[in-house]
Amino acid sequence: MPEKSEGWKTAVTVLQDAAPLAIPEGASAMTIQVEWEPGDPGTPPHRHSGPAFGYVVEGAVRFELEGEPERVVETGGTFWEPGGDVIHYQDGNALTHARTRFVVTMMCAPGRPMLELVGEKELAERAHLRAPRPTG
Repeated sequence: MPEKSEGWKTAVTVLQDAAPLAIPEGASAMTIQVEWEPGDPGTPPHRHSGPAFGYVVEGAVRFELEGEPERVVETGGTFWEPGGDVIHYQDGNALTHARTRFVVTMMCAPGRPMLELVGEKELAERAHLRAPRPTG
């Protein structure tokens, strides 16, 4: 019989703890890996039907949710979004000289796509909810 290890007591590092969570009834979970080439702006403005949790494996993600200032999440960093009505404006590569790769686990409401693009009309109607843009 193998020796008992005490390593489990120190093997876990909490990278992210998000609350409150609203998981759609009957949701399914999906984990994806996204790879962006240098400077790729990423997915156009969109939303997810449930919460999403991300971890940057390499590179740096330019991340922006509705109502929050744009930020850069570097290798080893995490991000999350509540899903639902919130617009996710940016998830592109913040680096112009290297690829960026991140993993996202998200909850998807039944019968809804993993990602829904937001149209120009809605973006204009909700422009007042977007955090001020960086200058300079």
